[in-house]
Amino acid sequence: MVWRSLIGIDRLKIGELAEITGITKRTIDYYTNLGLLKAERSSSNYRYYSVDMIDRIKEIEKKKSQNMSLEEIKKKMDIDYCDEVDIQDLRLRIQLLEQDLSHLVNHLDHSDTKEKILIKQKISTESVALMQSLLLLIT
Repeated sequence: MVWRSLIGIDRLKIGELAEITGITKRTIDYYTNLGLLKAERSSSNYRYYSVDMIDRIKEIEKKKSQNMSLEEIKKKMDIDYCDEVDIQDLRLRIQLLEQDLSHLVNHLDHSDTKEKILIKQKISTESVALMQSLLLLIT
């Protein structure tokens, strides 16, 4: 993020975050309690915020100016985050399945007819449908 290079640090105390963003510590605390912001606690019980929270606060404030409620903002931001994580996870799973399918096809290519029949009998119809769906997604 731009803030990381601009500031040269990776985490901020609540007062520093408030000063940079122009919102009060009380508002940051409120957003944190609502789950809009995430903080980690130090051993001395200080709250530290990643510099990514600067951009998150700016996004919250932008959505508030569009008359979205904090509840709506939280849902939207959670969905955006989950979508991003889910897509990354799905891509990884597809890559692993592609590797598995490649190994299976390679194995089948080098198998005799009797072994091919045994392998096909072990594959359920649901697995075949899943493989066909994955092939459609991949291509």
